Amino acid sequence: MNLPALTFLVLSAFGARLFWRRGARVIALGCGAMAALFALSVWRSAHPAALVALILATAVLVWHRSGATSATVSRWGARIRRKSGVASGVDVARRASGVAMRRRVAILRPSLAAQDRREQCRQLIALPVTEVGVRLCRVGGQTMRAPLVIGLGGPRRGKSQLLAGQIIEARGAVIATSTRTDLLDQTAPLRFEKGPVYVFNPVGLGDRPSTVTFDPLIGCTDPVTAAERATDMLAATGHGYRGAGGDREFWDDQGRRNFAALLHAAALAGDLTVADVQSWLADLPRHQAQITRLLRKPSPEPQYVHSVTQFIETNERTRSSITATIAPALAWLTHKPAQAAALPEREGGCPLDVDELLASCGTVYMLGGEDSQVAPLVCAMTGWIAREARRLAAFCPDGRFDPPLALRLDEAALICPIPLHQWTADMGGRGVSIVACFQSRSQLVDRYGDAKAATIINNSGARVLFGGTGDRDDLTYWSTLAGERDEPITTTDMNGRVASRTTRRVPVLAPAQIATLPPGRVVVFTGTMAPVIGRAELAYRRADVRAHHQPHLWTIRARAWLTYHFGLVAAWLRRNVGPVVAGVIGLSFGVPGGANRAIDVGQAPAWAGALAGGFLGVMIALLIWQLGANVWNSWHQPVGSWLDRHGRGAWMWLTAWWVALWRRVNCRGAQADYAPFQAPTPPARPSANGRTNDTT
Repeated sequence: MNLPALTFLVLSAFGARLFWRRGARVIALGCGAMAALFALSVWRSAHPAALVALILATAVLVWHRSGATSATVSRWGARIRRKSGVASGVDVARRASGVAMRRRVAILRPSLAAQDRREQCRQLIALPVTEVGVRLCRVGGQTMRAPLVIGLGGPRRGKSQLLAGQIIEARGAVIATSTRTDLLDQTAPLRFEKGPVYVFNPVGLGDRPSTVTFDPLIGCTDPVTAAERATDMLAATGHGYRGAGGDREFWDDQGRRNFAALLHAAALAGDLTVADVQSWLADLPRHQAQITRLLRKPSPEPQYVHSVTQFIETNERTRSSITATIAPALAWLTHKPAQAAALPEREGGCPLDVDELLASCGTVYMLGGEDSQVAPLVCAMTGWIAREARRLAAFCPDGRFDPPLALRLDEAALICPIPLHQWTADMGGRGVSIVACFQSRSQLVDRYGDAKAATIINNSGARVLFGGTGDRDDLTYWSTLAGERDEPITTTDMNGRVASRTTRRVPVLAPAQIATLPPGRVVVFTGTMAPVIGRAELAYRRADVRAHHQPHLWTIRARAWLTYHFGLVAAWLRRNVGPVVAGVIGLSFGVPGGANRAIDVGQAPAWAGALAGGFLGVMIALLIWQLGANVWNSWHQPVGSWLDRHGRGAWMWLTAWWVALWRRVNCRGAQADYAPFQAPTPPARPSANGRTNDTT
């Protein structure tokens, strides 16, 4: 080996890197050219074994240096400077495009998982993206998608229209909430084509009758369900989420426990309603005997008896405080439409069958008001449906409900304050897709508290920010989350000549820019790439929505005509693709050949020769195609079966070996399919008196 050449090679490469980083690009290029010459000399003089060892040592050194913390931070900084602090088109394509969502189909939709490599490649191209992701916005020519979303923005900024499009695209059952009827009128006709549509209107909005009812006592014979129902109904009144600590937390806990006990007792009776629970609260000592009698015998949780007894027999001041905590959860009983929406089945109600809703991909529209009077009823029903879906998901493959249940919650903080701080972390893995819209981050903090609001934002796969926010703290928060970038500054003298060039750190998105986002524009924050600025996909612009609600427009009729005839042409081409391709090839060879031949002979004009040559070329191409088709029809089955017998095994082995090697190198082993574990029964152990205690 030429050691001097190797030494100069190392020195030249080091000098090229050093001068390039210091900005001396010409000197760096010169050092790079010298390094290339010395590398060529080493290549010619070195032994092959020594050359391989040198290449391997260089590769290991480069890999080690590139994985160092300083190199990683430097690459990140250079990437931010190069992209001005926002995501590029390549980032969107890799992380949030349709192809990126299709690659996760085996996780998000286990029933659609590909069985082999060919089907997987077909899914990457042809699988509808609505099967695996929620459409967020358009970024150039790409559509950005994510599985779990929260939207924040001021009034009349497009949140409801974004939510309407996601309701229409949902593949499974949908639970939609809104404070207006326009969401129902806009999307219900299109959802009706996929499954049954139900309306739950406890506020009587627009005089729309409720087609389903929800009895808050349903399922409360189970103590766990009673506790969850009490938590949901009290949380809708503002108790239980904010974590104020001290006395407030103590009274919230007392209210939840005792309210759950009262709901449990009323459900065990079988012929009582929530109105009877309200009557109990009005005069607890008089109804103590009835409540404790219901809880003693049939209840599977005897501790409720002690809790209620302590609640009733305590001093008047404590009992009044607990009662005042529970009472707002039953305030909807004074509202006639809410009473009609909460009728039990034995009194003429139409309860919702959750199993049928999920199996038929139905849709439930829950209409609420600006006040919190009926919020406990809406919140309790939403929680009941979602928990039933979570229970059924445990029996599905991979523990996911498929197709997923879609929760599309408009004005979630006002009419349906479900425990998002818990559900955003757990429900996504159970096949429940959540999209919740709020007016601002401050509204989220006011409803859930600082810690739980931060948890909701962190657990969301994407945060879609509309304009219209005027709160200083909110604007500062989002501007800080977007980060900073380097802005070039050019200083000139009085004659306009450049005096100096430098950079300064500025926010990627200033608070004023976020506050004045144009209508329809959104900023999307994800946990895998820099912020993205795009145009929201609003439902009223969708072709299917306009075709249903405005079929008389000439643009709609023209689109329908073009779609129909394009389908006919495409179907004809699919049936005759072989002859068409053969004819085009024959025409491309025959026309210039015939024209040149006519010019050379000189006995006919060029156009006549081109016409004759084109006709002859088409006929020859079609003849060749027909002969090839006949040969293929005669031999493709035996040849295909022979290749299938002898080649498929080798190909599958080679593919599996290559995939296993790639996963091992990249530390991406396949997730194992775990068999259900049955815990063994512990052996019987002797007691203190010498007898055997059977723990079963």
